[in-house]
Amino acid sequence: MDAAAAMLDLAKRAKRASRLMAGADPAVKARALHLLADLLAAEPAGVYEANALDLEKAAAAGLDAPRLDRLRLTPAIMAAMAKACREVADMPDPVGGIDALKKRENGLLVGRMRIPLGVVCMIYESRPNVTIDAAILCLKAGNAVILKGGSEALASNMALAGLMQKALAQAGLPGDAACLVETSDRAAVAALCKLDVYIDVMIPRGGEGLIRAVSEQATMPVLKHYKGVCHAYLDAEADEDQALAVVVNAKAQRPGVCNALECLLVHADRAASFLPRAAEALARAGVGFRACPRSLPLLGEGAVAAAPGDFGHEFHDLILAVKVVDSMDEALDHIAAFGSNHTEVILTTNHDRAMAFLRLADASMVGVNCSTRFNDGGELGLGAEIGISTSKLHAYGPMGVTELTGAKFVVLGQGQVRG
Repeated sequence: MDAAAAMLDLAKRAKRASRLMAGADPAVKARALHLLADLLAAEPAGVYEANALDLEKAAAAGLDAPRLDRLRLTPAIMAAMAKACREVADMPDPVGGIDALKKRENGLLVGRMRIPLGVVCMIYESRPNVTIDAAILCLKAGNAVILKGGSEALASNMALAGLMQKALAQAGLPGDAACLVETSDRAAVAALCKLDVYIDVMIPRGGEGLIRAVSEQATMPVLKHYKGVCHAYLDAEADEDQALAVVVNAKAQRPGVCNALECLLVHADRAASFLPRAAEALARAGVGFRACPRSLPLLGEGAVAAAPGDFGHEFHDLILAVKVVDSMDEALDHIAAFGSNHTEVILTTNHDRAMAFLRLADASMVGVNCSTRFNDGGELGLGAEIGISTSKLHAYGPMGVTELTGAKFVVLGQGQVRG
């Protein structure tokens, strides 16, 4: 069977399963997720073996350090996946909930009911924990999900999918509610993008090339998890000690992820005092700098002049672009020109300026005096996330269970007819 035929069969099976999931008892869905958590804790050996195989192949293929980091499954990550399963399982089930009913003059009650999206196709790279996060959120929301991970994580994803199938079977839910594409053939993605009769929404999560390819080919709606060009703006009235800790965490804790800091904007009044301190602290973490002419002399030996493409670039590495600005307005102009609608942060003690930044910075999460690393479904109380939508329609920001449902109008009458 060629890739197109295999994907058609997979999508048809997922569509059938989605109808069963839409009517599944909330307690049964929760039980499936708790069973999966138990399996992740009790049967990790096969997952580690598969992950070791993926890591060995990836290293031999020359995968860089940040991508190897995203591929690696550790006991901490496995524990986090199990925790996410339990947290999502115990969340209120949104399906069937009706938002405030309003009574019309003719006596009709009009409301909106939360409903599953149907079949969600998730296409992602590197991080095998996405297999679990995406699946549990889709299942909780009453959807079926088709999972297409990167070829570099195929063995890991298959091992995790095996545990998922086991949990679904034990709970009495259809196995086709969570289907893994078990091929690295690139034609599979192109085929999936054309199956709008069976797939209701595509969610690409990965590099810019993947997202552009899916967006251009898909015949169904696409929720984009676009690149993370995240900025922090150090205001003229910032607490420098507090800001320094935030900047180091945002850039250096895990530089290969989408919510890592990529560009630091510093008000001219604070450049001379803050930038040398930041350079020293960040250099200890191995960070190098791509600096504008005004910041370059203040950043020490680890800095080089920024090239035109360094602003607006997602480094995914221990590299930070730095620019001195003369006002918050100039910082916002820079963000508007080079940001990716992902995460923007202001570091300030000025309340009015902080509130203005919250209103004016256009991103899926805007923060005050906090790390960009908090733009994450788990950190924001969603239990887990299927991705961070940088599109503004339907969902903006981390997508949890509620964001994986839609709404339909429901009308309750007593025989009313339209005049």
